[in-house]
Amino acid sequence: MKTELKEKIERIDRALNEYLPERDNAQSIIYTAMRYSLFAGGKRLRPILMLETAKMCGGSEENVMPFACAMEMIHTYSLIHDDLPAMDNDDLRRGMPTSHIKFGEAAAILAGDALLNKAFEIVSAAASDNAARSLRAISELAKSSGTEGMIGGQIIDMQSEGKDITLDELRHLHLLKTGAIIRSSCVIGAVLAGADKAETDAVDEFAANLGVAFQIRDDILDVEGSEAELGKPVGSDEKSDKNTYVKLAGLEKSKELALLYSQKAKKALECFGEKADFLLRLTDYLTARTS
Repeated sequence: MKTELKEKIERIDRALNEYLPERDNAQSIIYTAMRYSLFAGGKRLRPILMLETAKMCGGSEENVMPFACAMEMIHTYSLIHDDLPAMDNDDLRRGMPTSHIKFGEAAAILAGDALLNKAFEIVSAAASDNAARSLRAISELAKSSGTEGMIGGQIIDMQSEGKDITLDELRHLHLLKTGAIIRSSCVIGAVLAGADKAETDAVDEFAANLGVAFQIRDDILDVEGSEAELGKPVGSDEKSDKNTYVKLAGLEKSKELALLYSQKAKKALECFGEKADFLLRLTDYLTARTS
């Protein structure tokens, strides 16, 4: 799996580099800051999910790649802003100084803003043989990263710090903050590939459960992971008094829940048969990951 992922990451990185090359102009610092975070060694999980879902549904990588790159830019912008002093105030991301530590707070804010704008510049200009599918995909991209998706989850997360919430409330928080763009990555792949409603619904169910399993694993790693592998300090959730699955359910129960949701995710793809092989293996890999 690691070799397969490495090859897919390299293809995505080549496309990202084409969409966001280095620039030598008066505002070159913003390009430097954008590229610094975008090429800091991410898993490229969301673009991989989009490309592989499209492949499973009979779509082409060429049509989907612009949207996959746009999604990675949106994810990266969210990480830059998430690390800011006004939010998580983190100094390290993927083993490197965070954007505001490297470039200053103002430049980090603008780099995040610029990545968001660049994402929609890319998808609005993407050539497509089906305009209706493209418009639906753009709408999905916007909604999942906005107030009814990632941003909505982030504000709920911030307001929940130091407060007692239920597991259901925590699940809703992460369905928005982490899960929304994981879900839309898969749904966009299906939409661009021309999947029918039953297939798109199955993909949505898969991605919703995968998003929860992924977040639970994140919470577990913040307790028992290593800083060397994670590229950031462990124990930051407890230090910040954040609500996590480990805090609310305990470590062992969290491991059981991660497995449960990953099994639900895989079951949702049964209708695709052997075409779902890579996504099934990826689900297992993500549930057992150490970074």
